[in-house]
Amino acid sequence: MGTREVYEQKLRSGNLHHDPTMNPGLGTPRCPRCLSLLDPKPEAGEWAITSVLHDATAVAGSGIGGMLSAVHGFNTGIPYVQKHVKGPKWLPFLIGLPPLLMFSAASAAFGGYALPKFTQLTVTSYYAASSASHYAVSLLTRHIEESYTSRVQREKLR
Repeated sequence: MGTREVYEQKLRSGNLHHDPTMNPGLGTPRCPRCLSLLDPKPEAGEWAITSVLHDATAVAGSGIGGMLSAVHGFNTGIPYVQKHVKGPKWLPFLIGLPPLLMFSAASAAFGGYALPKFTQLTVTSYYAASSASHYAVSLLTRHIEESYTSRVQREKLR
């Protein structure tokens, strides 16, 4: 359920208003336009990733950036502090923890910024390449059809 054919059949039968939705009055959650990865911005003449995809990649980027930097900080930063700070076992950890948290927060912020930008780049590049290939195929098909129809018309005139 939820395919384009089912959606169009429900539109034709007039039975669409009985379709259950997550939030009644807001439309069907299986709308084909809502499932697109790109959102047109006609005022700027460009395409952007949808807000849902942007937010999801921002959350994932923040988590990945923070986690990787924390692991890297514990594996490299804390031993460096232990080597240079003498004292009880907890003192190097106490001194090394604030820079580790700042490094982790900065990496999480960078990941939350960079991953949506990378997603924007890859999705729009994919759509641009896909539409260019569809355009080339349609031009080639149109050329073949026009040559065929012109040849058939020339044969009819003879």
